[in-house]
Amino acid sequence: MKMNPVYKRETTVSARSFRLAMILMVFNGVLALVALLNMYSVLERVKMTAEIQYSSFTNLYVFVAVVEFILLMFIMPALTAGSISGERERQTLDLMLTTTMKPREIILGKLMSSFSTMFMLIVSSFPLLAISFVYGGVTFNDIFLLLLCYVAVALLSGSMGICFSSIFKRSTLATVVTYGVLIFIAAGTYGINVFALSIARLNMSSNYAASVNGMAEQANSGGFLYLLLLNPVATFYMMLSGQVGDSQVMASFSQWFGPHPENLVTRYWVAISIMIQLIFAALFLWWAVRAITPVKHKKIHRK
Repeated sequence: MKMNPVYKRETTVSARSFRLAMILMVFNGVLALVALLNMYSVLERVKMTAEIQYSSFTNLYVFVAVVEFILLMFIMPALTAGSISGERERQTLDLMLTTTMKPREIILGKLMSSFSTMFMLIVSSFPLLAISFVYGGVTFNDIFLLLLCYVAVALLSGSMGICFSSIFKRSTLATVVTYGVLIFIAAGTYGINVFALSIARLNMSSNYAASVNGMAEQANSGGFLYLLLLNPVATFYMMLSGQVGDSQVMASFSQWFGPHPENLVTRYWVAISIMIQLIFAALFLWWAVRAITPVKHKKIHRK
């Protein structure tokens, strides 16, 4: 099987650089610090109350998983936002396009090299998550589902970074736009639902009979709730809440955005959301390939 030459070159250079070792040290150092602080607080509580609360070790799993998710969400764009624009700045992209490699091979090679780094970070952090196995409460199925969420957010944010890196010529601009769109997806979809809920409650409360009967409290954000399917933060929250024993996850969404009826989408929210995020990641990659594909001018035949 032929290895992608861009992937081979990027991984070789990355493995020989000091940057990868520094990223691994900082990434796992932050996670280890969070885990040690959590265990220290548990031990201090035991000294004061002489009681061991095993739920605290489940909280350790939650803390480490949340910190790792946040780091993945913001490190992956930093690795990919300058991949193609950096080649333009070094004036090497045109040389790569003149080779036998196709544009999609260049894009996939850049993405997979960055994803390999992120996958290494994920795997290297598993020993910290495995601390929860000693005390129970976390199964291998939970770890597998957590890995799927990590892969989805890494591919979505990474493909987004490569897409804007292919469109814009400067790495700084590509990085700013990538983080702007990512923040809009994470916070903007939440804000849209809050705004829609406030408008719905305002319309209901304007009706005197509805306000008397308390129907304004039954208002919801409507179909805007399904915009959160694209939000990796909402998906991660749903997945993690279900793992720690909160079976009424949709109750939290109903509390934030009003009561919504349960249906097939809300029942399989995490799986559907991951599929949608992967589809959008594929669309961003397709857009990136189109952005760097040389334009083929039509030949004008002179008579």
